[in-house]
Amino acid sequence: MEKENTKDLKDYAGRIQRLVENFQSNIHEHLNEDYAKSTKWSDKLADNVAEFVGSWKFINIFIVFLVAWVILNTLAITKVIHFDEPPFILLNLLLSFLAGFQAPIIMMSQNRQSARDKQEAIIDFAINYKAEQEIDDMQGHLHRLEADFAEFRNEVKEDLAEIKKLLQGK
Repeated sequence: MEKENTKDLKDYAGRIQRLVENFQSNIHEHLNEDYAKSTKWSDKLADNVAEFVGSWKFINIFIVFLVAWVILNTLAITKVIHFDEPPFILLNLLLSFLAGFQAPIIMMSQNRQSARDKQEAIIDFAINYKAEQEIDDMQGHLHRLEADFAEFRNEVKEDLAEIKKLLQGK
């Protein structure tokens, strides 16, 4: 009987977990739909730029670009096409422009992501609060069942004691 109760509790817990996961996925789908509807094309562009700039692909491409720039402008073989002699003033200007535009775009994207994370945190809090209420409710039911079982056990003990008395009296 104890194994059955444990199995029933595990099944119930699994069912609750599936319901919570389903609820969360539905909420996230709605958040994604709302985000897609409410986001302007410029915001989506900023998000895509921030995603690309924050990737290893960008870092690798940028390393190759910088190495090629330096090699092209320093080797004696390429002396004819040197357009930015060391100390690479044009490269510094290009990097300054890149940093000047990149930083605000990344910050815009991070601000939107932060607002979205806040919305998701509020929803997660609501789900956790509801789950806590369900757990409290289940604990209340378990305590009532435990009390009922203790009362039933006492009644059975009393009945057994009476039966023993009757059997001893015969």
